Amino acid sequence: MSVSKVSNPKGTRDFTPGVMAKRNYLISTIERIFSSYGYQPIETPAVETLSTLLGKYGDEGDRLIFKILNSGDFLRKLDKRAQEQLNNEKVAASICERGLRYDLTVPFARYVVQHHNETPMPFKRYQIQPVWRADRPQKGRYREFFQCDIDVIGTTSLLNELELILVVQDVFAALGMEVELLFNNRKLLAAMAEAICAPSQLTDITVAIDKLDKMGLEAVEDELKGKGLSDVQIQTLRPMITVSGTPEEKLQALAPTLTAAQSAELGMQEVRELLSLLEKVKLTMPVRFDLSLARGLNYYTGTIFEVKSTEGAMGSICGGGRYDNLTGIFGLKDMSGVGISFGIERIYDLLETLDRFPADLAQGPDLLVLNLDQEALPVLLELTQTARRAGIKTLLYPETSTFKHQLDYANKLSIPWVAIVGERELAQGEVSLKDMRSGEQTSVPRQDAPAWLTQRIFPTDIKH
Repeated sequence: MSVSKVSNPKGTRDFTPGVMAKRNYLISTIERIFSSYGYQPIETPAVETLSTLLGKYGDEGDRLIFKILNSGDFLRKLDKRAQEQLNNEKVAASICERGLRYDLTVPFARYVVQHHNETPMPFKRYQIQPVWRADRPQKGRYREFFQCDIDVIGTTSLLNELELILVVQDVFAALGMEVELLFNNRKLLAAMAEAICAPSQLTDITVAIDKLDKMGLEAVEDELKGKGLSDVQIQTLRPMITVSGTPEEKLQALAPTLTAAQSAELGMQEVRELLSLLEKVKLTMPVRFDLSLARGLNYYTGTIFEVKSTEGAMGSICGGGRYDNLTGIFGLKDMSGVGISFGIERIYDLLETLDRFPADLAQGPDLLVLNLDQEALPVLLELTQTARRAGIKTLLYPETSTFKHQLDYANKLSIPWVAIVGERELAQGEVSLKDMRSGEQTSVPRQDAPAWLTQRIFPTDIKH
């Protein structure tokens, strides 16, 4: 009988035990840093109502939301006129009321609104869960992937922006990675849009500018022209996003052009305040003020961040920013927040490429108890449980098969020790312990076997 060809959906992956060991190490390292700063974990459902999701990410983001067909007879409520006119948006609205979450920030805003009466403010949360985007899969970009977010909501203090930068520094130091953090301010980007008389096209402008490092200036200007900006507008914008110098020199260069823009002064004030705070702490990570950084998501209103590796070409591996109005969309006004998201998948791929995962992460079971004789089963079960209580990761082979077959199984799983209870061991109250790496075999009294193994598996007496 032939096995049918099966595969997982494009843009998704299976994780083997070896991969899971590395992912768990990565996530637990990040969680440890988050907890040290006082962030608390929450979870939200994979499915949100479309009204919660739509309109928060811009037109491009809305198109990438996976929509879920209504259960039951979803065609009964279908807008017939929309169907006849092949209006995809209206058809989708008729048959889909829910969608898979696109990120963790918007569901978090919904969570805050729903639970604000029982949540002390400011509230610091972290959240590590999968999200879904109907994007074109490529290296480092998947349709299902995990996000790893921290947010502080209920305060406008820029100390929170400083703290996020310190969290980023600590996380990547713990992972042994060299990165740099770029930051900008959306108020300055809004002022640029005002300065070129295109305030209503802020989203178009930021989405295009956000691709500057990937596409180059000429391609970005072509995209802006395709969005309806004139040559004069583009020429006015160009020096603002390409200005060089120290942070203060950049701000001074911008000032004459942005004088009339309402948001310019406040944006510059926030940048200067954050720079002042950064001078008060010891930074080992490069932090750079970059006016071309845009972060195209609609909900950002203040400081924005992006983190890139200085060791490998992977694009952004971490990003976020300040949002003042997100909960207001759900009816809760004046609730400012700031957060940052760590790209687990990209960080994993980069750690793999750089060979930075600890060498012993993929350790499986420590001991395989061979199952050679049904009469020995009560002894084998007792030995297995005693070993587990001693902290030894132990497998009992489930079937009575040949000695060679069970040793081959131990080798395939790279299990370093096997326990043998044959006729002789059973009669003498012993167990033979075989080191699969050296081939040496030792018989010890059965009651002493867990302690004997513990001394050899954990020779430094570190509690397992």
